[in-house]
Amino acid sequence: MEEIFQHHLHTFNSGLRLVTIPMPATKTATVFVLVRTGSKYETKNINGISHFLEHMMFKGTVKRPGTMDIARELDSIGAEYNAFTGKEYTGYYAKASVSKLDIGLDVVFDIFLNSKFDEKEIAIEKGVIVEEINMYRDLPQRYVGDLFEQLLYGDQPAGWSITGEKDTVVNFKRDEFANYFNTHYIAENTIVAIAGNVNHEEVKNKVENYFKTIRHGKSIGKLAVTEEQNETKQLISFKETDQSHFILGFRSFSMFDDRRYALAVLSKILGGGMSSRLFYEVRERRGLAYYVRSETNPYTDSGYFSVSAGVNNEKAVEAIKVILDEIDKTRTRGVTEKELQQAKDNAEGGMALSLEHSDGVAMNYADSVLFHKKVLTPEEELAKIKKVSLEEVKQVAQDIFDVKKLNLALIGPFKDDSKFKEILKI
Repeated sequence: MEEIFQHHLHTFNSGLRLVTIPMPATKTATVFVLVRTGSKYETKNINGISHFLEHMMFKGTVKRPGTMDIARELDSIGAEYNAFTGKEYTGYYAKASVSKLDIGLDVVFDIFLNSKFDEKEIAIEKGVIVEEINMYRDLPQRYVGDLFEQLLYGDQPAGWSITGEKDTVVNFKRDEFANYFNTHYIAENTIVAIAGNVNHEEVKNKVENYFKTIRHGKSIGKLAVTEEQNETKQLISFKETDQSHFILGFRSFSMFDDRRYALAVLSKILGGGMSSRLFYEVRERRGLAYYVRSETNPYTDSGYFSVSAGVNNEKAVEAIKVILDEIDKTRTRGVTEKELQQAKDNAEGGMALSLEHSDGVAMNYADSVLFHKKVLTPEEELAKIKKVSLEEVKQVAQDIFDVKKLNLALIGPFKDDSKFKEILKI
């Protein structure tokens, strides 16, 4: 398949990598910086610092001393901008009219290279992050994801919350931010991706000039994930809610396992849209849930397949039974040729939509360079999905849908978890 965008990948002498994706048909440009660090790179005493550091990057530089100096400059050009922290990456971006590219470059690179970490701002932001933690814990459909990974991985970095715990966050010191920043935000860990109506050579020269002073150092690794599970596990968290939210999942594959393509197809068939098996059986046929969906979650050294739903409290057990029944059907009977083709067509359509905007394109290309050390184009990924066979889908279902690999995390008004143990065959 012909590549839609003729990307350019360049590695500077520092180890910093730049991927440029010219998009002549768009009027926008996105500046995106992605760093290979996140909560899985932390130790227990600084759990949450990757996320806190992301907040602090918008709190002032020498050139732009305060938060409002950064915000006003980006707002004045109508930019969309934000940052995010994951377990294995942290990203910063600004998207604006291509005519304002130089301003976007200057602001994003300034905060990445020159943030001050003012002690007064750190003290203020502690309160903000504590409230962010409180907010997430009041959102069961969000917090159940943290509980599920805690159940899956336990007391190791993979099982810790990205935001950290409140008692840890309030005790962070400025020196800890500076040390983490200087040892993780280094050239070798960093990808710059710029997508839009831009010229590669011009962009390359500008990036090289900005990053002359980028920090260097040896990349600090993360602890390898330890996985041991020989029986079904569950975590039932009591909360007076009008609806039960749960994630039902199985351990699966890392992002480097080619079986992930068959698993992605299987996920689309089971819970990837309004025509999926689970949506029909759980919502349309029985009215048990407002949302029900499945997804794959591959990390560098582990992964899982999950089904999440928000259901009527009185029907939670029934909903889980229906989901387990549909999962068992795919394990024993496989899927149909029609379902397989629909899932592939869905993937192709989803790819087309994701490539319409410069921010989606920049993030897509940066992600592959960060983890695979090369560009895996959307077309290459789609081609692998299109090659998935019925037998491969059935085989992957048999590989992962094992009751000994089954996990349930649920938030709802249940003090007695015996009914869940019974249906999960614990």
